[in-house]
Amino acid sequence: MLEPVMFTGGLYKHDLVVELVEDLGGYILQKNVTQSEIILLILVPSEDKAALEDLSKELRGELVRAPLAGTEVAVVTPTLAIHHLPHTACDIAEYLRRHGSKTNMMGLARGVGREIAQINEYETALINEHDAAVFIFGNFQECIKKKEGLYRNITVPVVVTGGPQIEASELPYAFEYVPAIGRVAHRARKATEIGTLDRIVESIGRALDKTRTTIAKDPLTTSPPRVMDAVREQVPDVMFSYSPLPIALNLNGVRVKLPFEAYKDAVSSVSFDEGVKLGEIATIRPSRMKDYILVRILPASETGFVF
Repeated sequence: MLEPVMFTGGLYKHDLVVELVEDLGGYILQKNVTQSEIILLILVPSEDKAALEDLSKELRGELVRAPLAGTEVAVVTPTLAIHHLPHTACDIAEYLRRHGSKTNMMGLARGVGREIAQINEYETALINEHDAAVFIFGNFQECIKKKEGLYRNITVPVVVTGGPQIEASELPYAFEYVPAIGRVAHRARKATEIGTLDRIVESIGRALDKTRTTIAKDPLTTSPPRVMDAVREQVPDVMFSYSPLPIALNLNGVRVKLPFEAYKDAVSSVSFDEGVKLGEIATIRPSRMKDYILVRILPASETGFVF
């Protein structure tokens, strides 16, 4: 099983880390260089993590687990109106990105009103394409409880945030509830506010780890990072996509940001050294996001093999 980690250290000799990860059969998901420091988001086999830890110590770098690496999280507010999209939503989305996740912000079309708030089928399907979702509510306890209908039919883990303290048993459809972060008119700067953002990251991390455990019981036929590398190599047009992240990783597949009708056959025909094509081990369907291509890898119970 691949373990998500983040390496932070000096730019000098960081290529040794990259080479070791490749030798161990891992993947470099993201590389960020800031002057003389570098941050690497890495997937490395669990049994070989100790070797990477030893090298990190030798290079005076830091290696920490990053459960959000290689995932997509939806940050959802009831609407895009100013009273539903305060600074909190931007803070949460930015903080999740800093910890390795790809975030997409959403505002519901009919989320206004405690009694009449709704979510439609399109919005539900779009959220379900992510690995987890964060629903951002305000400061009123009754409003938060009433709006559980917005995420009741969401199949991915949902973390709910709000201002008041609410018992977990009162929000049965939420994976976890994180209090003390309601609507505020300023960016998060205080230690207590940053601590709340850390709790949100930890909560989403637990939700993603639970999904990883479920997938491990019936492993995918191949790993999403391997699919990403194969698509990038055999469908070169994806690198000319205007999106800042042409291929987004999920725990059970990838989202290829190319038009579905024009490139579905090319993506389906991507081949591997084992002699199989991507269309044989995955479902290729249109995404609800901008007509992109959504690839969902089939589990071993359906294909009969793992490579």
